[in-house]
Amino acid sequence: MDLRDFVDTLLRFESVERAEEPAQTWVKNRLGEFGFDTYEWTADPQQLAEHPSFPDDPSDIATRGRPSVAGVFEFGDPEAGPTLVLNGHVDVVPADAELWTHDPFLPRWDDEAGTVTGRGAADMKSGLATCVFAALDVREAVESGDLDLDGRLVVESVVGEEEGGIGAAAAALDNPYPFERDAALVAEPTRLQPILATEGSVMKRLRLTGRTAHAASRWRGVDVLPKFEAIRRAFFELEAERCETVTHPLYDHPIPWPVCVGRVEAGSWASTVAGTLTAEWRLGVAPGESVTEVEQQFEERLAEVVADDEWLSEHPPTFERFSIQFEAAEVSPDEPVVEAVQSALRAADLDDDPAGATYGADSRHYVHAGIPTVLFGPGDIDQAHFPDETIAWDEVETARDVIGDAARRFLQSK
Repeated sequence: MDLRDFVDTLLRFESVERAEEPAQTWVKNRLGEFGFDTYEWTADPQQLAEHPSFPDDPSDIATRGRPSVAGVFEFGDPEAGPTLVLNGHVDVVPADAELWTHDPFLPRWDDEAGTVTGRGAADMKSGLATCVFAALDVREAVESGDLDLDGRLVVESVVGEEEGGIGAAAAALDNPYPFERDAALVAEPTRLQPILATEGSVMKRLRLTGRTAHAASRWRGVDVLPKFEAIRRAFFELEAERCETVTHPLYDHPIPWPVCVGRVEAGSWASTVAGTLTAEWRLGVAPGESVTEVEQQFEERLAEVVADDEWLSEHPPTFERFSIQFEAAEVSPDEPVVEAVQSALRAADLDDDPAGATYGADSRHYVHAGIPTVLFGPGDIDQAHFPDETIAWDEVETARDVIGDAARRFLQSK
C-alpha cells in the first residue's frame, strides 16, 4: 500500500464525531502490517472533566468506543536518543451532502489538476497519512544503512480533535507509552508553514429575556433584538480594541483575535414580539492570555451595556460557558523540533518563516504538558469544513518528505 492508497481508503471512512472506531481499527491494523509496535488508549471522561478545555460533567464527554491508536518505531539504542511524536486526528466534521458536487466520503481524484477532494482531505487525513509514510521513510533509511539513529518515532491517530482534543488530551494527561516524549509535530493543514503559536477561544452562551406582546400592539412588549444588537455592537467594538492593543509578532492577520456569534435564536412566533434570545459566541484568546482573562473582559463589557439599559438592569442576561474551551499555546523558536522542521524546509528550498494560527489545535495539549510541539502539514485551513474539501497532492508528497527529514534531524539532535 502506498501513500495514495492509504489516503484514498482513509477518506472513505465517515469518521465523524463518535464514529471513529472503524477508521481507527483500520489504521491500527495498517500500522501493525507496516511493522510498527502498536498502542491504543481510550480517554477517561472523569479525567477530562477536570481539564479546563472540557465540560465539567463527565456525562457530557463521549469517549466510549472511541480509541486513539499509535505506532512506534525504535532505532538503535532507543534510550540513548530522543522520542518524537507525529500526530494527526482521524475525526472529521459532518458533511452536508447537498452542498457537495459528489459524495463527501467517496474521494475524487483529479489527476490533471493534481488534487483529491473529500471530507478530511485537508483536515486532516492527508496530514495523518504523511506522518505514517514519513516514519516509514525514516525506518527504510535506517534499515538500508544510510542513517544511524538512536531514539523513537511515534505516529498517533487520535480521536475527538473537533471536540476539544479528546484523544490528544488523554495522551498528554496520562502518557499511554512506557517512555517519555521529547517533542511532537501535529500535521494540521498549515500550507507547509511552521506554526509556533495557536490561538485559544472561549465559548459563551448569552441569554436575554424581554417581554412578549401581540404584533398588533408591539409597543406593549420589550423586543430583545435591539438589546442584543447593543451587546453585539459592544462586543465587536471590544474585538477591535483588542486587535489594536494585544499584539504578537507571529500574527499579522486582519483580525488576529476574532469574535464570532455563530448562532442566534430569538422569539417564538412571527406575530409575537421576540421575548427571548439565545446567542452563542466564540471569543478569541491570544497567545500569552488565559481563557479566564479574556472571558472577564467580555463580561465587563456586557455589564457596561446592562448598566446603561433600564430593562436589562432589571432583567439581567446570563452569559455562561458551554461546550469546549481552547487555551492558547506557543512554542519557542529555539526548540530543537522547530529548528528541525525549519532546517528540513530550507533543505527542500521552501520558506521556513514561522507564523501563528487563529485557530486552536491538539498541539496545545502537548505544549501544556511540557512537550514542545510545532504544527506543520499539507493543505490549507481555508479548505477545512468546506464543501468539496480539496488538497493539492504534490503538497502532500512534499509534506511527507519534509516531515521525514525533520524527524531524522530531530532524532540526530541529541
